[in-house]
Amino acid sequence: MTESASENKGTGRSTARLAAVQALYQVAATESDYSKVVRDFLAGRLGGMAINEDPDTEAETHVRLADMDQGMFSGLVGEAIARQGDIDEIINANLSDDWPIERLELIVRSILRAAIAELLGAVAAPAKVIISEYVDITHAFYSGPEPGMVNAVLDKVARILHSKDLAAS
Repeated sequence: MTESASENKGTGRSTARLAAVQALYQVAATESDYSKVVRDFLAGRLGGMAINEDPDTEAETHVRLADMDQGMFSGLVGEAIARQGDIDEIINANLSDDWPIERLELIVRSILRAAIAELLGAVAAPAKVIISEYVDITHAFYSGPEPGMVNAVLDKVARILHSKDLAAS
């Protein structure tokens, strides 16, 4: 595989992760049927754009995202929706008692749901890569403590899942 093909594959996977977060947010915010949201994303009617804000002028511009890995996107959203109850329990178990999942902003919940779906095996990728990608996505939305919280939760979940995998072998 050429270097540019490899870069495009990685970019396509990163874009799929961001689109999955956006789709999960859309489903939760509007209570839309997830299969319709997925179809709209795949058809280009939703997603595919990001807002870039100039820190000096605060002017916003829309930036077209790279083509996404459509299979990965569909798999992530489908797995996150199908296992949402289990995933939400995992999130709650790894948050402090005074900060339950209901207190998390919807975008943070969507980030964690997509990431944990991936950690649970929706996509084959190393945990370090998954965590790094979703922390980067969180940085795109937040400049405060949220990226650190997402990193901490995902790191704890990955360690627990890894120890269960070792015990099973």
